[in-house]
Amino acid sequence: MKKFRKVLDGLTTSSPASASGSPSCGSAAGTPTAAPTPRELDVHETLLSEHFHICKTVRHGFPYQPTALAFDPVQKILAIGSRSGGVRILGRPGVDCHCQHESGAAVLQLQFLINEGALVTACADDTLHLWNLRQRRPAILHSLKFNRERITFCHLPFQSKWLYVGTERGNTHIVNVESFILSGYVIMWNKAIELSTKTHPGPVVHLSDSPKDEGKLLVGFESGTIVMWDLRSKRADFRIYYDEAIHSVSWHHEGRQFMCSHSDGSLTMWNLRNTAKPFQITFPHGKSQRDGRKESCKPILKVEYKTCRNSESFVIFSGGLSYDKAGRRPTLTIMHGKAITVLEMDHPIVDFTVLCETTYLNEVQEPYAVVVLLEKDFIVVDLTQSTFPIFENPYPMDIHESPVTCTAYFADCPPDIIPVLYSIGAKHKKTGYSHKEWPVSGGTWTVGSQTYPEIIITGHADGSIKFWDATAITLQMLYKLKTSKVFEKPKVEGVRGAELVEEDPYAVQMVSWCPQSRVFCVVGISAHLILYRFSKHDANTTITSLEVRLQCEMEDVISPSDTDNTLCGSDAGGHSPQPQPPSPRSNTPDSARDSVPCLRVKDRVIRMPPGYQADLVVQLLWVDGEPPQQITSLDLNSAYGLLALGNCNGLAVVDYLQKTVILCMSTVELYGSADPFQRLTRSPRKTRQSTSDVCMRGLSNFYSDSKKRIRTSYQSLTELSDNQVSLDLERSKSPTSDHVNGHCTSPTSQACVPGGRSRVPGGPEGPRLSRRGPGRPPFRKAQSAACMEVSLPVSSLTEESRENSFSRSRSSSVSSIDRDTKEAVTTLQFAESYGRKLDALPTPCLWVGTSLGLVLLVPMSIPVDEQERMEEPITVVPTSTVLMLKGSVLRFGFLDCAGGQIMSPYEVWRDLNAPEDLDRPRRRRLVNYSPGSSQEVVGDGHLAVVCSERQAKVFLMPSQACLYVHNITESSFVLRADIVAVSNSVCLACFCANGHVMILSLPSLRPLLDVHYLPLTDMRIARTFCFTNGGQALYLSSPTEIQRITYSQEMCDNLQEMLGELFTPTETPEAQNRGFLKGFFGGNAQTFDREELFGEAAAGKASRSLAQHIPGQSSVEGMRAAAGGAVGELARARIALDERGQRLGELEERTALMMTSAETFSKHAHELMLKCKDKKWYQF
Repeated sequence: MKKFRKVLDGLTTSSPASASGSPSCGSAAGTPTAAPTPRELDVHETLLSEHFHICKTVRHGFPYQPTALAFDPVQKILAIGSRSGGVRILGRPGVDCHCQHESGAAVLQLQFLINEGALVTACADDTLHLWNLRQRRPAILHSLKFNRERITFCHLPFQSKWLYVGTERGNTHIVNVESFILSGYVIMWNKAIELSTKTHPGPVVHLSDSPKDEGKLLVGFESGTIVMWDLRSKRADFRIYYDEAIHSVSWHHEGRQFMCSHSDGSLTMWNLRNTAKPFQITFPHGKSQRDGRKESCKPILKVEYKTCRNSESFVIFSGGLSYDKAGRRPTLTIMHGKAITVLEMDHPIVDFTVLCETTYLNEVQEPYAVVVLLEKDFIVVDLTQSTFPIFENPYPMDIHESPVTCTAYFADCPPDIIPVLYSIGAKHKKTGYSHKEWPVSGGTWTVGSQTYPEIIITGHADGSIKFWDATAITLQMLYKLKTSKVFEKPKVEGVRGAELVEEDPYAVQMVSWCPQSRVFCVVGISAHLILYRFSKHDANTTITSLEVRLQCEMEDVISPSDTDNTLCGSDAGGHSPQPQPPSPRSNTPDSARDSVPCLRVKDRVIRMPPGYQADLVVQLLWVDGEPPQQITSLDLNSAYGLLALGNCNGLAVVDYLQKTVILCMSTVELYGSADPFQRLTRSPRKTRQSTSDVCMRGLSNFYSDSKKRIRTSYQSLTELSDNQVSLDLERSKSPTSDHVNGHCTSPTSQACVPGGRSRVPGGPEGPRLSRRGPGRPPFRKAQSAACMEVSLPVSSLTEESRENSFSRSRSSSVSSIDRDTKEAVTTLQFAESYGRKLDALPTPCLWVGTSLGLVLLVPMSIPVDEQERMEEPITVVPTSTVLMLKGSVLRFGFLDCAGGQIMSPYEVWRDLNAPEDLDRPRRRRLVNYSPGSSQEVVGDGHLAVVCSERQAKVFLMPSQACLYVHNITESSFVLRADIVAVSNSVCLACFCANGHVMILSLPSLRPLLDVHYLPLTDMRIARTFCFTNGGQALYLSSPTEIQRITYSQEMCDNLQEMLGELFTPTETPEAQNRGFLKGFFGGNAQTFDREELFGEAAAGKASRSLAQHIPGQSSVEGMRAAAGGAVGELARARIALDERGQRLGELEERTALMMTSAETFSKHAHELMLKCKDKKWYQF
């Protein structure tokens, strides 16, 4: 524990600013204020660097771009491979593990070592990997890299240690999965086919053992050639040449016949007694034409032929539909006897596997379910019922049901909120699922000792909101809310009307939630805000709608101290502002739109079910034919009954109890005479022209064009030469263009640039930025934050430019702000604070942060009595208090003088729709966290923590003296900052655009952690990254997955306890008829011995140039866990040898002593003999 003391006597606001080069705090003009009263500030900080360590905890959601599927029928766990090299292993709910290949190569195929706790992955870089699953975090034991051939198919027989690997050249290699060494036994393609065959058979697409004789290997080639290879005699038993390409092969359990699927949509059945031609050819979806031919069908990509003991066999396949019906959805066909059932899927089928009662291929299979992996979903079909219902998926695979556009993370919530949300949400669940138990039930998981209620909120492009229970590293959906139900559906009239109707006008941009009062606020892309109140009872009510007109005419900003530099910088590089063409909007009906919102709220009585019920809608209005700017900041306070919203034009404060707007001012008007900048009034003509193409810039505009969504700072452009402009426009983009998690994080945002044009007129960006013509609505399709990727010309970027591609677009001082920039409100927070320096007691205040790094305080006078609060107006008086920081302001936080966090006051939840109780009338109960409990402590004030894109400062209130300042970054900028509670203390957590995660102590702002964790490669991470209490954070790692991480050392230490076990020791089921199967699986000298054939003694060594063996991960923990059994045996043997050697050494020493003693005795005896040799007996 370290103790900090800061003597405030004589400290002025200019002293911390001298190091940074700009005024940090003070009066309106940035001049130093009077020194505070002399005293000492004693803060005992308990957080140290040892308390922090960053690591991934768990990943939720559907694996993005899946490629492969595998199932262990004994362990009952499932593995899914992805195109990015990820492997997701799933068991019972709570057993969910994500592994990642370091190469990032796509996973082509997965093979479980059944009931062995191991998994083989084949990747697109022609490498095989062996994963050990007998640990909570799987690790790679061995890797085998093929150098000269490409892997196309793998097959691992049950209870075998030899893996068959087919290649693109048509060869089949054999790998020992225990040592991952290549056998010298190779089935060459030219030996597999007949010598008379003149064409290459193509890549190997299938390998399988014969159920009747595991010494026979069936090899399928893409061209249609099938070879039954006798492994013992090393020759082909038979060869089949078919005209159509083969996609898959499936055996009958008796091993006498097999089925093939082909590229023409046909299924062929082959009998081993007669392989000259198939004894059955069927086109399941092909109709006979007039000439007798079958109509052409799509390929059947995979077929499974499974037998049943008491019913007809199942033939299950994907694809095979006829070409005549365009637009048909992908299907899975189930043929059971003569009955054919076609299951239509919402997404293309990637792979499927049939789950059977037995693991032995030569037994009746008895299928009971089929697992279907789709491109964007994962379902399991129950085969035991004639209607083939699907199982209810216990995993959160529908996060991406509509693209995710924003996230929020709340840890340590009130314990009653999760059961309440679950009970409400359970009433709206879908029905019709199978009543049987979820078949993927492997592994074990128990709730850890350190658990507390956690909730994740996701906002989506269709306007829906999902509440998720994230307690104990699991994820389960609690409740779903649809914001679109508040509005009327837009009417479509003609072609012109269809163009104006947006696909996602309700897309969620940000949310604000008070768990204690259960008040919930949603900001949408159409510049609308909806406030919800929670109720356990349904209600019939009308929704109140408020309309706010926010318009700012003061556009140009010039720094008072660097006017000359700014003017000079605007002409650097020869890119001076050009006159823009007149807006064509005046010729369209949109030019007549004024004082109307973008959406229409339902104006009738609406029945609202229990749950979150809309109470108030606030919409920004069109002004003079121009759409409203999108909302960039939001905060609500249930104790005050207020909500505040801001955008590039100004600030509005709404009293949601009285349903009135109490403040609506532009940012410039908030300053009044305290404005630290010289602003030039723009002419009305110029205003209309310059804003003609500036519509609400948000998630939609990013998605359509990366150059529209990534802004370029004026300073970066002026440093570039003319011939590099086109390249560096892409290179200097910022991932926080417009709004990141609801914050306009740069003072040079193009969202605030009139005209929406590039600062290089006439360049390639100009036409693209303004390509949305006149009359277009203010928003485009709002795709997910997951899809907003930054386009960078990687081929022409150096390593240095890649690292700086996001950091160069930020201006290091106010002097570099271009003259066309509006000042956006980037963050808001209600708090009990001191609005003026001379205030003796804290009062309700609104802290306002702007994109120019300025902080304004807006004190309010709120009636205390409940009746007066509902009747009398609230007085809001903006003060002249202005604090300054570098970069856009991101976050506020408040501490008492002892360093403890001061939470915002809130109202205890009350159900407004509950029946009236005369004995207990419903009254507002407020909880207020005062800076201190006594008048003496209250008089000491409190600390205000302000974090911007580049620095953090701690101010003492009410004196507004800057106590601590820390420049977080100079080369990059902060994307997300949160003040969080960790280990019974508080700290400031920051995530920067260069991928660094930083932790600063409070209030001293000491760096405690600085780790380059996550390189920012797209907008998805920037928009969804958020910290929360307990040392946790999350972000959208892919369009369909949420990655949770921890930066707490304590949680890292307890992570093993929280994760599930993938492997459970289980007895391998025995074959039904052991006597009959003894020749197959007995393993005695008379059976097929693969070791005898494939071992080094018989087959020799493979060529070293063919494949390279790579050892597993060098992690000490991974290696120890990976080889735990062998290492334990070796350790015990070594200890035994040491003990034996020690005993032998002791024995040797004793022997040497005995020998020495014997020699001494012999010597003395000899001397005695010589002495007594000549003496007579009587002389003794």
